Amino acid sequence: MGPMPKKKSLTLQRVLVLLLAYIMLAVCGGVAASVLFVPGVIGANKAAKAVIPSLKVENVDFDVTSLPQKSTMYARDGSTVIATFYNQNRIVVPLKKISKTMQQAVVAREDRRFWTHAGVDVQGVMRAFVQTYLVKGSQQGGSSLTQQYVKNVLLMQAIEDDDSIAQYHATEDTIARKIREMLISVQMEKKYSKAEILQGYLNIAQFGNNLYGVETAAQRYFSVSAADLNVVQSATIAAITKNPSLYDPLVEENQKESENQRNIVLKLMLQEGYITQKQYTEAVNTPLKDTLKAQDVNVGCQDTGDYAYFCDFVVHRIQNSEEFGKTRAERNKLLQEGGLKIVTTLDVEANSTMMETARNTIPPDDPSGMEIAMAAVKPGTGEVLSFGLNRYYDATPAAANDPTKTSQNYAVDLADGGGSGWTIGSSWKPINLIAWMEAGHSINDNLQTSTSYPTTDFACSNYSGGADSWNVSNAMGAGTVNPESPFLGLVRSHNTTQASMGAILKLCKVADTATELGYHDAATGETIDKTQVYTPSMMIGSVNVSPLTMASIFAVYASNGVQCNPIAISKVTDKDGNDLKVPSANCHQAVDKDIIQTLAYTLNQGTVRPDGAGWSFRLADGRKSFGKTGTSEDLAVSGGSFIPNQIAAFAVVGDAQNPYTNRISNIAINGRYNSYWDGSTIAAPAVTNFFNSYISKKKIPIDNDYGQPVSKYTTTGKYLGIGGRTFSVPQTTTNGNSQSQSSNNQSQSQNTGQNNTQTQGTNSEQSNDGQ
Repeated sequence: MGPMPKKKSLTLQRVLVLLLAYIMLAVCGGVAASVLFVPGVIGANKAAKAVIPSLKVENVDFDVTSLPQKSTMYARDGSTVIATFYNQNRIVVPLKKISKTMQQAVVAREDRRFWTHAGVDVQGVMRAFVQTYLVKGSQQGGSSLTQQYVKNVLLMQAIEDDDSIAQYHATEDTIARKIREMLISVQMEKKYSKAEILQGYLNIAQFGNNLYGVETAAQRYFSVSAADLNVVQSATIAAITKNPSLYDPLVEENQKESENQRNIVLKLMLQEGYITQKQYTEAVNTPLKDTLKAQDVNVGCQDTGDYAYFCDFVVHRIQNSEEFGKTRAERNKLLQEGGLKIVTTLDVEANSTMMETARNTIPPDDPSGMEIAMAAVKPGTGEVLSFGLNRYYDATPAAANDPTKTSQNYAVDLADGGGSGWTIGSSWKPINLIAWMEAGHSINDNLQTSTSYPTTDFACSNYSGGADSWNVSNAMGAGTVNPESPFLGLVRSHNTTQASMGAILKLCKVADTATELGYHDAATGETIDKTQVYTPSMMIGSVNVSPLTMASIFAVYASNGVQCNPIAISKVTDKDGNDLKVPSANCHQAVDKDIIQTLAYTLNQGTVRPDGAGWSFRLADGRKSFGKTGTSEDLAVSGGSFIPNQIAAFAVVGDAQNPYTNRISNIAINGRYNSYWDGSTIAAPAVTNFFNSYISKKKIPIDNDYGQPVSKYTTTGKYLGIGGRTFSVPQTTTNGNSQSQSSNNQSQSQNTGQNNTQTQGTNSEQSNDGQ
């Protein structure tokens, strides 16, 4: 016998032919050049890998480990999933976390010579070329897994760049596109290992309707991870990518064909020796529908149930925070593609309880049309715990015709997806008492009060007053109590005393105190001291503020004076496990502890004294209670309370969209008629009911030591007349710990604020302001 034929070597002639093929491709392009790139010209795979020059595509990142991934939002426990966000539903996993059978299934189906070719399957291309162009049969693909990966990356990059031309070129059905993919694929295989390319393909390929990557597919179809996929499951998933819409096994009308395609993959796996005959027989005889165990995937906030309002709040915070990108577009992209793990401050028990409380207080379909908006925060941290609204979240157009649904969270600021604010009436008054003590006064000073004050009495650097007067009175047209202390003025919720305090303090001091407590306008985000929008009636709550802002202010009362900005995000980790910077609560000591303790004492007395206006805040089991109600004419009623160092909450009731048309008086709410609704009849009870239920669920221990008055601020003080002149007269006392329920002491005063979508009114508006 003659000598065995030698293995063909890479001759200079063959290299020149390959190089010429590349040059002709670059110069000619299109069909003419494609003829030169048939397998006969390419020669051996190793030759192709060795001689094709380096090809770089600008602005395209072919890193097989870097892909857009879905972000997941969690509750504060870090495990309860609130929502997921993605443009492409994908969870990237390394190859070692994808089962061997899944790897084998996709190789058998898509590219059986994957492990031996150099990026281009020569035999596959030859077969496709002959079938398509010489035999003139059906069009064949012949694309290797590497080529398919390249195509997906080019398309993804074009979509992210919003480049319609690039998107067209990435998907056009031409030989030019195929050859471009071939050239890049050869370079891919020079840079990356086979395992890396397979890993990239398995993470980028589409395996269903907006379902990308095998990990997402494994969870969606079978409720398992990709690492645990068995033979049947792997074959099912591998079959889908040929036609994701027609082979989706969860679509009932697709299941017959999906099973047929699965069996084709199983046959290919048998032919390649990946499975045995026994495995094949068992697998093809297994009904597809018996293998499915679908897992629902909630996208965005729309389908997250009672988490939706909190979810929407977090999304707005991400969109508005520079920590997540310089522009809103960058922040949205990070949320949709960054593979973030977002741990929020949501307390699951608090949120479920507050939503339930809101709907029990006013059913969503209540004929009154009234809304209740509630918010709760954790004192000393700024952490937003929950929201409560008597509506169902719906961001679709259908909500416009359904009054029980809305996507607007009326518990938060306009910038955070809420309304333009609510008027809160007497719920503002604790701010006045803090300002009073900060100015060096005692809560037992006795004030001369009046029902009419020249607006110039309140003048300061940012407010000059005018030629008019502010007419103010107390409950149901009652005149005034003269003299009266700031202590009793808050316990009884008397407006005339607040007016007297304002005339002495001046509005600038009250505005400064409100700012240090965290007050800002719900529509503009501006503080009073910056906007210079002053009116004497702000002393009794004629402001536009969100329930969340007020809950945060009551949290200052609950944490010995520590003020924190509300935060909804505690931790964000990117897809590489790195912690990202999140917005800070900026917690700091804003008010002296002794002042807060004295305020807390006063608020508690309002719940226990016979003449107190806060009786509806009394908690179960003898727990010490604190709170303040507010009534803004018949536009809105409110109430805020707290459990020291545990939780602070605030609620507002009214018609958020039409407060002047649909007033909260002479109506039935939840089957109960009242000619006059105030904070103590609906808002405060809602907060109290929420607290009692939350306390029971959380088993919060009773601690009744909070709220110890400090003598510096309770010493019997001076008699101060209008304008602050001092007179020496007998003093009143403030002692009294009666547990009996007070009468429905209410007050009437001027109130110029409006609610939510309305703008602030004039000083001619009268309001009943008390409980």
